[in-house]
Formats: sequence, C-alpha cells, structure tokens
Amino acid sequence: MRLRFLGKDSPIDDSPTLYDTSRNSHLVQGWKVNDVEILAQLDLDADETCVEVTRKLMSFLSKSDLIDNEQAEPPTVIRTDHDTYIIKGRKVTDAEALAQLRLPDHETVVEVSSALRRAVEEQHAKTDA
Repeated sequence: MRLRFLGKDSPIDDSPTLYDTSRNSHLVQGWKVNDVEILAQLDLDADETCVEVTRKLMSFLSKSDLIDNEQAEPPTVIRTDHDTYIIKGRKVTDAEALAQLRLPDHETVVEVSSALRRAVEEQHAKTDA
C-alpha cells in the first residue's frame, strides 16, 4: 500500500497524521484509546481498533484526491468534549505501509474508507445541532 501524506497536527512527541492510500482509503495515525466505555461503545471486531486525533487534523481531508464512493461505508467517528475525534477502523498490518510510518508506543493507525470526510461532517453537524 502506497501512502500520500495529507497533513500532521503534532504537539511534541505526538504524531496525529493523515494519509491517502493507493487503495482509495485513508490511514489515520493517532493516540491509542484505552477508555473502557468508549471501547465498549465501539464494539470492535478482532481486526479493528480506534485512534484519537485532534479535530484540526481532519482539516487536511481537503487535500485528499480520493473520491468518496457513495457506496462506501462511512467509518464510525465520535466527537469528544475535548476537541478530538475517536475514529474506528481496520488495524493496519500492511508491511509496506507500516514501514512508511513512525509509530510511537502510545499511538496506532487505522485504515478507513474514502467516506471519512462525510463521517466527520455528519458528526460535526450532529454535535453542533
């Protein structure tokens, strides 16, 4: 899987980062989520995990060349009360993709559909209503 860097919102020692992939999907690198309530709410399958990223990181979706396939299932996105998003996606196991990333121990990465922008917009509209 080839990656195209879209943007990064990085406090020191953190690397929330957003990429397009050659599989018409996004990779979202962010902080591991350990909150038991959130994890229970997400009902993760064995091949899934979630990341927490800043809301600002999602502004880099405007640089994406991916086309949102209307049939693509939007990922689960939860807006938190501390200006971040929790994003549920598939665990990334692709060796080529992982070799392109710098993943500190407190971070992980998920792959989500090209419908990420739609999911973020829907979550934003829901919480601002």
